Amino acid sequence: MRNLRKERIGVVTSNKMNKSITVMVERRVKHPMYGKFVKNSNKFLAHDEKDDCNIGDTVRIMETRPLSKNKCWRLVEIIERAK
Repeated sequence: MRNLRKERIGVVTSNKMNKSITVMVERRVKHPMYGKFVKNSNKFLAHDEKDDCNIGDTVRIMETRPLSKNKCWRLVEIIERAK
């Protein structure tokens, strides 16, 4: 089961919580009829144990067991710091 966990790359939009971050993941989907690419975005709550993420950081998150009511992702690494 461990190797079936989903991974996403997104941007941190909030770090005001204690040991938690909100990550916005954007993906581009082709419209079925018109063929235009449309941006879809999802927000995930992720566990940040060391509280070292800042708003605007690009991060990789991984699916994990439920850590709270709506937090079931955890921070794997910070890919790029916000400028």
